[in-house]
Amino acid sequence: MFVSFFPRPKPFFLSAILWTALAMAFWYGFAGNLIPQSGPGGVGVEIFWSPLSLWFDLYFAICVAIFAGGWVVFAPHPWAPWSILGSALILFTSYFQVQVSVAINTWYGPFYDLVQAALSKSKPVTVEQFYSELSTFAGIALVAVVVGVMTRFFVSHYIFRWRTAMNDFYIAHWQQLRTIEGASQRVQEDTMRFATTMEGLGVNLISAVLTLLAFLPVLVKLSSNVTALPLIGSIPYPLVFAAVIWSVLGTGALALIGIRLPGIEFFNQRVEAAYRKELVLGEDDRARADPPTVTELFGAIRRNYFRLYLNFMYFNIGRIVYLQTDVIFPYILLGPTIIAGKITLGSMNQILNAFTQVRTSFQYLINSWSTIVELISIYQRLRGFEAKISGEPLPSIETQAEPKSL
Repeated sequence: MFVSFFPRPKPFFLSAILWTALAMAFWYGFAGNLIPQSGPGGVGVEIFWSPLSLWFDLYFAICVAIFAGGWVVFAPHPWAPWSILGSALILFTSYFQVQVSVAINTWYGPFYDLVQAALSKSKPVTVEQFYSELSTFAGIALVAVVVGVMTRFFVSHYIFRWRTAMNDFYIAHWQQLRTIEGASQRVQEDTMRFATTMEGLGVNLISAVLTLLAFLPVLVKLSSNVTALPLIGSIPYPLVFAAVIWSVLGTGALALIGIRLPGIEFFNQRVEAAYRKELVLGEDDRARADPPTVTELFGAIRRNYFRLYLNFMYFNIGRIVYLQTDVIFPYILLGPTIIAGKITLGSMNQILNAFTQVRTSFQYLINSWSTIVELISIYQRLRGFEAKISGEPLPSIETQAEPKSL
C-alpha cells in the first residue's frame, strides 16, 4: 500500500514529521519575524497576499524543495513527484483553507457587533456599512471556493496515482498472490476502495490537525472573556480545557463501543468474496453454484450483516446522543458569561465558532469512525497480500472463522 507509492515509507514519514517540526520551530523562532505583521485594520482577501503571507508561501516552498531533493537523491522512486510534491501541495492547500476559516472567524466579531448595534439602536449603522461587511465576507468566501474546488480536483488525481502504484505493484507479484482468497477482488476493488477512502479520510485528518493548530491560539485568546465554567468555576483557559476534555471523553467512549466493527467489516468482505467467486465459477461450470452451496454462502453473508447492523446500532446510539448534546454544550459553558453580559454578540459568535472548530478537530475519530472501520478492513485484506509477497505469515484474522452468532 505504501511502499508502492512512497520511497522507504517508515523513514520517509518519520523524516517528514521531524522536518516539519524543525521547519515550524525555525519559522516561529526566526523566519516569521523577518517580515513584521502589518496591514490595514479589519479582515479581507488582502490578508492572503500580505507581505507576511507571501513570505510564508516562499518559506514553505523552500522547505519542501530541500526535503524533496534530499529524498530524490537518497532513495529515488518513480512516484516521488506525486508522493512527495503532491503531498506537500495538499498540505499547503489544507493550511490555506484553514487560514480562510480563521479569517472568517475574525470577521464574525465586527459583523455581529454591527448587527447588535443596529438592532439595539446603540449607535447609528448605515446600509453601506452593513453591505460592506457582507462584501468582505463574499471576497473571503470566493477565495475559499476556488481553492477548495482546485484542491479536491488535485486530490482526486493524486489518489488515483496512488491506486495505480498499488495496482502495478500487486500485478507484478500476481503469481504469488493469485492463490489468496479473493485475490482478484483485493487487486481490483480493495485498491479502489482504499484509494477512495484515503481521499476523504486523509484530507480531513490533515484539515483537522491544521485547524486545531490554527484555532487553539484563537480560543486561548477568546478565553479571556470567559471567567468561569458551570460547576467547575474559574480555571486557566476554560474553553480550551472544556473542548479537550469533552472531545477526548466522547472519542474514547465511542471507540470502545465500536471496537468490534473493523473485524466484522473484514469478515463481511470475506464472505462476500466467497459468494461472488462461487457465482463466477458457476458461469462456466454447471457443477458449481448449486442451490445448497449458494444458500449456505448467502446465509453467511446474512449472519454477518445482521451482526454488523446490531453493532452499528449500539455505536449509533452513543454517537447520536453525544452529537446532539454537543450542539448545546458550548451554550452551557457560556451560560454564566452570557447572563452576566460580559461579551457582545460578535464576541459570542467568535467564541462559538472557534470552540466548534477546536472541538470538531478533536472529534475527528467520532465523525469518521464508520469510514475508519471500512479502511481498517481494507488495510487488513491488503496486508495479507503484502505478507504473501514478503514470505511472512498471514495476519491472524485471515485464518479466523466468522462467528456463527450475533
